[in-house]
Order: sequence, then C-alpha cells, then structure tokens
Amino acid sequence: MMPAGLLRYETTLAGLDRKGRRRVLIAQDGADFSSNDYLGFAGSPQLAAAVTAALQRGVPVGAGGSRLLRGNHPEHEALEKAAAAFFGAERALYFGSGYAANAALFSTLPQRGDLIVHDALVHASAHEGIQAARATAVAVAHNDVEAFEQAISGWRRNGGIGHPWIAVESLYSMDGDRAPLAELAAVAERHDGFLVIDEAHATGVFGPGGRGFAAGLENRKNVIVLHTCGKALGVSGALLGASAVLCDYLVNRARGFIYSTAPSPLMAAAVREALRMLADEPQRRADFDELKAFANADLTAKLGVKGSGSQILPVLIGDNGRAVRIAARMRGEGFDIRAIRPPTVPEGTARLRIAITLNVDRATIARMFTRLAAIMAEEAS
Repeated sequence: MMPAGLLRYETTLAGLDRKGRRRVLIAQDGADFSSNDYLGFAGSPQLAAAVTAALQRGVPVGAGGSRLLRGNHPEHEALEKAAAAFFGAERALYFGSGYAANAALFSTLPQRGDLIVHDALVHASAHEGIQAARATAVAVAHNDVEAFEQAISGWRRNGGIGHPWIAVESLYSMDGDRAPLAELAAVAERHDGFLVIDEAHATGVFGPGGRGFAAGLENRKNVIVLHTCGKALGVSGALLGASAVLCDYLVNRARGFIYSTAPSPLMAAAVREALRMLADEPQRRADFDELKAFANADLTAKLGVKGSGSQILPVLIGDNGRAVRIAARMRGEGFDIRAIRPPTVPEGTARLRIAITLNVDRATIARMFTRLAAIMAEEAS
C-alpha cells in the first residue's frame, strides 16, 4: 500500500495521465528532429578537440566553489571577455544555464516600483524570475507592440514612477516566429525603460555572424541580452550581455549567481571554442540556411502547413493524446519527434515541435514529412 504522504503525488500524476499531459523521459533515438543542436556543434570534432586541449593544459572539470569564492577560474573570465567582444556587449556574465540566468536577471534587476511587461509566450525561465521579482508584472498579447505601449502608458497614468522592463524572446521556442525588436526598443526608449531579449533560439543561427537578432541593439545601456550556450553553440550554460553596471549589480545582488557553484571551467573553454567556430566557419550557417528553407517548403508542400521561416516548425495537433500518439509512431519509424502539450503551450494547442538541425539532411527531412503526412491522415480517419 502506498504511504499516505505519497498518495497526493500519485493522484496528481494520475490526473495528468487522464489529460494526456503526463511527462516521461524518452531516450534519444533515430534522426534528430527534436534537439536544439541547430548547427551540429554538440558532437563536432572541433569541440571535442577543444575540450581535450583544455584538459591537457590543466583546466578542471569542476569549479569547486561559487564565483565569489574560489570558483572564479581564468576560463570564465576569458569566455566573458570573448563573448562581450563577439556579441558587442559592454560586459558579459556566464551562468550555468539559461534558466538560471533568466531567474537571476528578473528576480534581481527590476526594482520595487518598476513594471515588468512580458510577452505572454515568453520562456518559463523568465516567468520563474518574474514571480520572484519585487516589481509588478503584467503579460500582454504575443508580439503586440501596441499592447506593450498601452500597458506602460496605463501604468504611468495610474501613478507608476519607476522604470518599465520589456521582456521578450527574439525567436519564440514553440512557434518559431520573431519578435518586433526594433519597435519594442523604441517603446523602451520612449518610456525610459529596459528591454530584455532572450536570444536562446536565435544565437548562432540568425544575425550577422550568428550574433542573433539583437546584434544591432546589444551595445545600448538599456538592453540586456541572453545567449544560451546549450542550443546552437552545442555546449551548456548561458551568457548574459549588459552594461558593466548591471553586470556588477548581478554579481553583488543576484542570489542565483552568488550562491551557486560556478559553471564548469571546462565548459567555459568549450563555449569559447564554439564562438570561434561561429566566426571562422560561416559555411556551416550558410548550409543551415539552405536546409531551413528546404524544410519550410517541404512542410508546406506535404502537410499544407505554412512554415515559420525558421528552424522551429510547429505542427499543431490540438488534442494531447493524438499529439503523443503521432509523435510515438514517428519515433517508431526512426524520426525523433516529440509532442509538446500544455502547460508548455496554451490549452488546445498541443503540437509536434519539429526542429531542423544540421544533424539531418534533405533526404531525411523529405522522408520524415512524407511519413508524417501519412500518419496524420491515418490518425484523422
């Protein structure tokens, strides 16, 4: 018999089962259509060689402490210097993950009396930080510049005297669409506010030299940009680019930075190599641009679904159980596709999130969409 203290958890899991929302861990297998390793860096010989070389020169695997204790390794500082130069930021801070960076940023920088206005579809990690923030927060309609403007103007009319913070992703992780960054930057300027841009799915893929959609904005004092290292860069961690004063404030006040063991110095060395690869291997990005275009066109041709134009291609299913079944059938045929369900996406919008990476080729993409079209037709009948 299950102990009474565990019954409430089992009851919750059973409820998730009934709704088709229970999550399980599934090993990677088959052609990669679910990872964020967009440029194929993760398994590249260049990164493996960089890690080997770092080990040989004595770089440790673990930091051994927080950055403010003995954990501040020269590799961390070398990466932050290189990243600031690469992305055009005044300064950069390296965090253990994008989740940790977003949580630290939003729980620390917005002050009491400020207003955080965030896109309704912004990352869960941003929500985590916003919930812990001292500032008031409000969600607005996805990619609606006027909604951001109205939220801030209404707050001012009602006596808001602090600074507004606009929080968006540059490329949305579940829909693959872009944010209107130039217009949002103008809103931030008009209201003496800050613009926080999460470049998680754009870093390495878009912008000049893979610097992301925020490349032209990153040198502004009121712009904070997050570049995750575990997606197109193929390693782990996250780089937060901002003014020197904001970075120094995070070092002094962000509990997630102060009280966490520093990221692996070995990973910092690997991320620095990934930045070098972006700069020195433009053909990889050119090849990826062609593959993205092919995938978007093939999606439309075979499923009648308009592509996002990016490497993230959502195929909306709607029903949770059906999405799970279709994904499982595709994995059974050698295509690693995963179903995304609420609460990650809004109710009624369960989907297959198909990610295009350089780990597959055109022929594999074509076979995948052919089979997906057939399986979806069978599931609909």
